[in-house]
Amino acid sequence: MAVVERLLRSQPGWEPRVETCAADALAALRTTSGFEVLLLGAGLSPEEEMALHTAAGALVPKVPVVAHYGGGSGLLFAEVWGVLGR
Repeated sequence: MAVVERLLRSQPGWEPRVETCAADALAALRTTSGFEVLLLGAGLSPEEEMALHTAAGALVPKVPVVAHYGGGSGLLFAEVWGVLGR
C-alpha cells in the first residue's frame, strides 16, 4: 500500500486519501466530498467491492471506480487516467 500511495502522490495535483479497510473507505465516501476516482486494491470481499461501487455510484457526480490488483506503475496510471479522461 505504501508503494501505491507514494506513486499516487508523485503525480502533480493528485491528493490521494488512503484507507486500508472497506468500512473506512465507505465512511470517507459518505462524509468527504471531492473524490474524483475510487481506487480499489486486493483483499476486499465481493460484498465489500459491491458496497464501494454502490456508494461511489450514488455520489453526485458519480465517482468512477478503478480496480487495480497490480501490474506496475504504468498500468496504475493508465487505469486512473483512463477513467478521468486524460
